[in-house]
Amino acid sequence: MIRLNNVTLTFPDGDSRVTAVDDVSLTARPGTVTGITGPSGSGKSSLLAVAATLIRPDAGEVIIDDVDVTRLDAGEAAELRRNSIGIVFQQSNLIPSLTAQEQLSVMNELGGSHRRRNRARAAERALELLDAVGLPDQRRKRPHQLSGGQRQRVNIARALMNDPSVLLVDEPTSALDQERGAGIIDLILQLTDRLDTSTLLVTHDRSHLPRMHGVVHLVDGRLQPVSDVA
Repeated sequence: MIRLNNVTLTFPDGDSRVTAVDDVSLTARPGTVTGITGPSGSGKSSLLAVAATLIRPDAGEVIIDDVDVTRLDAGEAAELRRNSIGIVFQQSNLIPSLTAQEQLSVMNELGGSHRRRNRARAAERALELLDAVGLPDQRRKRPHQLSGGQRQRVNIARALMNDPSVLLVDEPTSALDQERGAGIIDLILQLTDRLDTSTLLVTHDRSHLPRMHGVVHLVDGRLQPVSDVA
């Protein structure tokens, strides 16, 4: 589970500071997808960066599996990201020279030596996830040989490689047409249920929101009631 309690984040702006996230609280429970929406510049990606331990908030708590990650030092936060958090960025950022299977298997090399000793299991896990995202026959293809939707599926599979308890997804359909985008949302919903992850998903496309387990709307960094959002 991931829980954000009264999170506030500010950035320097000349002699003052601008508030990107303003006293936000939300929870994503295992097996559920919580959608985060709002206009451009409303603080959605900043909130996700705080949840991912990439930015430390000015105030508030971020609880992941009963640990307040805002109290971790940089090394501890990096270790938690490797073990407990999967991140799906807006762009797939796949490595051009690696096949789809290798994109996943390389995640095993990011941990300690104990992980590198499990390369055979990592290769097996990569094949399992490629099958789960519907790409078992594309495992030997490199990014330029895959469609945009296929690259995003590899991106999602890669984020799940280390069996995270929390999945954070930033605008996964922004570069896709409506049909392929709907397919990616379906996939995230299915994998969240199957793998029992706690998923936060930022999206600008409100057509996907009715399928989420919960939705929060951000305006100028603050949560707004659904009825207040046009």
